[in-house]
Amino acid sequence: MRRLFALHAAAAAALSMSVVPAAADRAAADACAERLSAESKLIYAATIGAVAPGTDLREVVRSKTRSLVMGGKLSRSQAQPAAEAAGACLKMAL
Repeated sequence: MRRLFALHAAAAAALSMSVVPAAADRAAADACAERLSAESKLIYAATIGAVAPGTDLREVVRSKTRSLVMGGKLSRSQAQPAAEAAGACLKMAL
């Protein structure tokens, strides 16, 4: 019984430690996004909800950016530089 309790306590401690860095990374990503252009902020906002460890960030940014272009919210000429800038901030959230 004691061993089981110790195992649960260790697991809970490990989980609580893994949550703190993720929150700090998201905060850093959000702070970075505040300095982005309006176009890059649009991509950041559309993408941040889909960012998680193990995500193919490049593909997610590409997909979301393409949707914004196809929807008329972003021009083709603005898309690549805006996506690159947003991607730099989004990497911090991983």
